[in-house]
Amino acid sequence: MVSVGTIVWLSSELMFFAGLFAMYFTIRAVRPDLWAEETHKHAVLFASVNTAILVISSVWCQLGVLQAERGRAGRVGGLLDIKGWGMREWYTLTYLFGAVFVAGQCWEYAKLCSEGITMSSNGYGSAFYITTGFHALHVTGGLIAFLLVIARSFTSRKYSHANATTAVVVSYYWHFVDVVWIALFFIIYVLK
Repeated sequence: MVSVGTIVWLSSELMFFAGLFAMYFTIRAVRPDLWAEETHKHAVLFASVNTAILVISSVWCQLGVLQAERGRAGRVGGLLDIKGWGMREWYTLTYLFGAVFVAGQCWEYAKLCSEGITMSSNGYGSAFYITTGFHALHVTGGLIAFLLVIARSFTSRKYSHANATTAVVVSYYWHFVDVVWIALFFIIYVLK
């Protein structure tokens, strides 16, 4: 039931982001001159690397899910023995990559603000910050969820099916956030 509920909730989140995409394209259609002026200010290479970091974090997340489904919360063996890692280690790595992604977004916001693109500067700034800002909030929510899953794994005597289900549900959310970012990246940085 938890998995089904999560999928239904993610469907509503999909509609939310569809509304943001519609807003972005509407403003773009009304004021194409803003896109011609402002899109060249983006650091596309930096955004590409940041995107790769988020995509790689989904791989780490999925490796954590595989360990959770095997009932392995923590590592067996040394920290450098990657084959012995459990869900905890993979989710910690996912968390770190997600945090780096959010930090990269903050750096890009600071850079764009110094170049005059702010939330209130024009329609492009509003569309950019609203779409990417809501995504960053969703990533932050996912990071909090990872911390809760990791903490819960320490409080359980035996890593149960319920614990694994929680880890899987958080992975659904993380993969969703990843796919939304790939769409945003393509729309903002590729389709200038």
